[in-house]
Amino acid sequence: MAIERTCIGCRNRDSTDQLLRIVSKDRHIVVDVARTASGRGAYVHSNPKCVSQAVNRKAVTRALRVSGDIDLTALQDLAT
Repeated sequence: MAIERTCIGCRNRDSTDQLLRIVSKDRHIVVDVARTASGRGAYVHSNPKCVSQAVNRKAVTRALRVSGDIDLTALQDLAT
């Protein structure tokens, strides 16, 4: 049975193998490909629409519980 998580972009549930796990490391967003990084993680579909929604709604900082400025470059690169 696959584990399901909610995409922070579209808010739809999907299995973890269909979602990217992101974490915050030193004020930068990192895509956790191996899904083994420590710390709080959030999940987003890899399609540009979901990534854009997550960034525009500020869902990334809210889901990861970080405040202030955070570098979203790695995540925004997925939206292009």
